[in-house]
Amino acid sequence: MHHNFEVIEDKSPPTGNKFVRFLRSNALTLFTVGGVLVGAALGFILRAAKDDWTEREIMYIGFVGDIFLKMLKSLIIPLIISCLVSAICSLDLTLSKKIAFRAIAYYLTTTFASVVLGIIVVMSIQPGVGRTLSTSSSTSLTERNITTVDTLLDLIRNMFPPNLIEATIFQYRTTLTPKNDSDNDTYNFTIGTEINQTTNILGLVVASAAIGIALGQLGEETRTMANFFHNLLTMMMKITSWIITLSPIGIMFLVCAEILEMDDMASVMSGLGLYFLTVMIGLFIQGFIILPLLYFALTKRNPFTFIKCLGSAIATAFGTASSTATLPLTIKCLEEKLGIDPRIARFTLPIGATINMDGTALYEAVAAIFIAQVRGVSLDIGRIIAISITATAASIGAAGIPQAGLVTMVMVLDTVGLPAEDVTLILAVDWLLDRFRTAVNVMGDAFGSGVVHYRSQKELQTLDTSAPPTPRQSIVSTSKDRDDLNASTENATFDQRV
Repeated sequence: MHHNFEVIEDKSPPTGNKFVRFLRSNALTLFTVGGVLVGAALGFILRAAKDDWTEREIMYIGFVGDIFLKMLKSLIIPLIISCLVSAICSLDLTLSKKIAFRAIAYYLTTTFASVVLGIIVVMSIQPGVGRTLSTSSSTSLTERNITTVDTLLDLIRNMFPPNLIEATIFQYRTTLTPKNDSDNDTYNFTIGTEINQTTNILGLVVASAAIGIALGQLGEETRTMANFFHNLLTMMMKITSWIITLSPIGIMFLVCAEILEMDDMASVMSGLGLYFLTVMIGLFIQGFIILPLLYFALTKRNPFTFIKCLGSAIATAFGTASSTATLPLTIKCLEEKLGIDPRIARFTLPIGATINMDGTALYEAVAAIFIAQVRGVSLDIGRIIAISITATAASIGAAGIPQAGLVTMVMVLDTVGLPAEDVTLILAVDWLLDRFRTAVNVMGDAFGSGVVHYRSQKELQTLDTSAPPTPRQSIVSTSKDRDDLNASTENATFDQRV
């Protein structure tokens, strides 16, 4: 059985002309993009009508968008856990090792490539040379006495959470408290920990992978538990389809509130315009040149058709500024529109949303070197190499939530020898850049899933022709009504229909 995937075409009888059929098949994408545009237009209109919008008034306008974002975030934990456990326990373990290696190797390669691209772009344009910017900002940052080594060790510690329930709401981070205020010696600190109230996604991914491997090895003995995770995934995808239909409205209010909240755009761009342009050039090259070329080289397929089918996911990523919150829609786009095998999509996308941050990695490198240029700090080849390694590690450790890159940015600045307060130099435009780099993050995750699917044809064919029925297959075969299953479950047979 051949499993090369293609774009899934609408098989329903033609009704009306091609334009009407196009609108019907791409309605969600068009409405989501429209939500972004209408939200931006409405925000600028309201700014022109009134100059002094209070914080409470902005809160009222953004309330609907906040509720939509909370609904999306509520799907993250059950969706990631059920996706990974279901996908891994349904794969032959001897074959899933190869698939996992391809996914991780691809993601790490593109992340490091984006860092290198960011360094090349910012060193070529030099947006910070000869500029003096103020660090005054309404946004305050909590300074953390921390070293790069401590941050990297925290990354490893979070992979192995001592309490899985606690890992759903907390991360632990190392803190250093000076023993003597006048002594800046790195070793003259008291080492402690602080609780960061954010989901430890990396720890949950590792734990879910371990559970999936165990269920796959035990087979029939744990069939009931495996079926539980398969049914949980089916239920979560159904709930996801409900929430996704609200995305155009939610995104419209999110973007509108952000426009009202920002400072004077003209004055901001006069000081940070070249920096903003530098980051945008890097993101464009990464998202529309490097990733498509790499995808074409590895699959010999049209990458722009692939991007077109991701339209609604990319628009949602821009509106929410969260690659993790966009994960449910990304999965639906890959399975329903591109025919990616659900076992691959549900295995690679949660991993990609955790460790693959192409846009964030590029931004970390550009921002650090831009700030160094503003401060007049010279960068030799050693520091540039250190920035590339640290920015890669920082992007892996960044949570898939809005402006998470600002937290890890402190680690990269430490590599250059700059204080954490210098992050305030770029805060004025970070909210907007965050949306563009999140869109590139989502594109990178999706391209990785497509590449892994294409390069794993032999493994998938072996599974379909020789492997015994998996728990997931038994659910489908005993179901009395296939139509009640969500579209993602039905996609397991898409390749046979194409």
